[in-house]
Amino acid sequence: FGIADDENFVITTTNRKEITEDNFSELVQDGITLYLLQSVDQMLLSATKERIDFLPHYDTLVKSGMYEYYASEGQNPLPFALAELIDNSLSATARNTGIRSIQIKLLFDESQGKSAVAVIDNGRGMTSRQLNNWAVYRLSKFTRQGDFESDHSGYVRPLPVPRSLNSDISYFGVGGKQAVFFVGQSARMISKPAESQDVHELVLSKEDF
Repeated sequence: FGIADDENFVITTTNRKEITEDNFSELVQDGITLYLLQSVDQMLLSATKERIDFLPHYDTLVKSGMYEYYASEGQNPLPFALAELIDNSLSATARNTGIRSIQIKLLFDESQGKSAVAVIDNGRGMTSRQLNNWAVYRLSKFTRQGDFESDHSGYVRPLPVPRSLNSDISYFGVGGKQAVFFVGQSARMISKPAESQDVHELVLSKEDF
């Protein structure tokens, strides 16, 4: 790497966790991406790209929330799918100390690409590991095992109140991935952890699957 004898450097994960002798076996696994930096908080000189390989659960693509949504007693199932996506933003912004902002945008201008539904919030953001774990079907946001880092770590379920923007509005609990593929063919998640300068992006598509 051309490192001078008198030069200091650190090796970190994409979550900016420094690799040490004590945590090496815990953090370093096959296929993991590592950064060689001058300091843990060093600005990246260019974007990095990592391909994530995993076997998606067949329900994510085959059912895509169909059973749960169409079992909604004849009601329009689309609002339930949107509720799943908004529910993620409610969780992310639950501990905001300032303004809590959640925007839903319906984009139909195909000159900018295909039509899309965008849910934007000012929540605490997710690390690259949390984004990767979001992609794994049937991995509950309340119970994560092993090396899985929850995308809702520290989440506190709100007190029981009528369904509103202060409560869990997710009705069927089938998950964001099924909701995404019920609405469209691909998902793009862009997130910046509140305490980090890094912006992480995850792309999932039925075509890739």
